[in-house]
Amino acid sequence: MNRFNDMAADVVETEIAGLSALAARLRDDKSDLAAAVNDAVARIAALKGRLILTGMGKSGHVARKIAATFASTGTAATFVHPAEASHGDLGMIAREDIVLALSNSGETEELRDILAFAQRFAIPLIVMTTGAGSTLAQAGDVRLVLPRATEAGASTPAPTTTTTMMMALGDALAVALLRKKGVTAQDFKAFHPGGRLGAALKRVTDLMHHKEMPLCNGDDAVETAVDIISSSGFGCVGVVDADGVLVGMVTDGDLRRHFTRSLKGARVADIMTENPHVVGETSVAAEALALFSDRKITAVFIVDGERRPLGLLHVHDCLEVGVV
Repeated sequence: MNRFNDMAADVVETEIAGLSALAARLRDDKSDLAAAVNDAVARIAALKGRLILTGMGKSGHVARKIAATFASTGTAATFVHPAEASHGDLGMIAREDIVLALSNSGETEELRDILAFAQRFAIPLIVMTTGAGSTLAQAGDVRLVLPRATEAGASTPAPTTTTTMMMALGDALAVALLRKKGVTAQDFKAFHPGGRLGAALKRVTDLMHHKEMPLCNGDDAVETAVDIISSSGFGCVGVVDADGVLVGMVTDGDLRRHFTRSLKGARVADIMTENPHVVGETSVAAEALALFSDRKITAVFIVDGERRPLGLLHVHDCLEVGVV
């Protein structure tokens, strides 16, 4: 009986071995690859034009993905198909650009015209290949030579481990560049305005309710807190002191816990939860949702640096815009 799960595990383990070899080479400060990565990141960080990714076949598919990753992290990047480049798309490459060319063997014939074009106009060329002595490697200004690794498909030469390493190295370059540029979560949000990622990076101040916040004082009667909770629809009321600082919170749960005793004449301060969890005004929605999940709460006040309430955020506010 065929155990395809074992075969699948062998493939994953083979590719993990390749990634481990790649990581070891990158951590070795004396390796050519480590030096090349530092050079590549520095060059791309200083880039005035665009990063042009190119490659043929499986390497081309990886190059497309790497281009998308760079673009999503703030570096202008695009993919140029080498065959189309030979039929007019070379015009998409400008002198202020940098070309990043991928080829497993380094002998991909279709890359010839792009390489010649880069050399003719002194356009910097970064190459990613396993062929240290290949034509591509020799042409590169920066040579990202991957360690030799066993392809996962032992019975076929189709690139598997190699393309996985290329993908990982492309991610590594993009993330290293992101950190070098000091890109923040809000910067990242600008590149992802839609979808779940964009929602998760929205500031809590973009989602909070700030009009007619449910607030009361500690000396108020419990009946006052009940009225505010009932009318606001948030299931809670914040308790502030004379300076407007949030000192407590009363929720539906607090009222239920005190239901068995007489609350006639009781003050809000007698039943409130002191120093409730809050979220700072610079936090993003994903952080608030994590707090909701970790603390098993459904609402939280957004506060300024003095712990004064700016608004109220409910878990449904996050879920409605797609934060998960």
